[in-house]
Amino acid sequence: MQFMSSWATDEKRTLLHFSESTLETFYQHVQANDGDCEAGGLLLGSVHGAHMLIEQATAPTAYDKRLRYLFERMPFGHEAIASSRWIASQGTVRYLGEWHTHPEDHPHPSGLDRSEWNRLSARRRDKRPMLAVIVGRKSLYVELVPSSGYGQAFLPVT
Repeated sequence: MQFMSSWATDEKRTLLHFSESTLETFYQHVQANDGDCEAGGLLLGSVHGAHMLIEQATAPTAYDKRLRYLFERMPFGHEAIASSRWIASQGTVRYLGEWHTHPEDHPHPSGLDRSEWNRLSARRRDKRPMLAVIVGRKSLYVELVPSSGYGQAFLPVT
């Protein structure tokens, strides 16, 4: 299994790159076995015009709710990491979105995913769309989600 590190929207106006450590966090939480629970966390990184560099994905904490077909991120732990990265980077590394796993080879968002993403996007202080990533067993689903409706899906750049 090899997730691609570079992604782009159809017209290539928006590019994003996942760091090696971000991809490593994704690999560590793939639901490869029948008993594996969903995992997830925050996506932290920097914005360069329309483009994004995802530098870190926070790992699930002991406080998060993890079931086979559900992941609910609790604020404890994740927000402290995001705050410390923001301060240490003097505001260049910030919250860009959320990631979680699905127990399927090629994941797609559920209705619950969509409503949660729209809610989280609407709460963003910088009013930017939220980056949403679903980690499947063989591929990623990557979308830039506005506060209402569907966003722009990304495709791997080969």
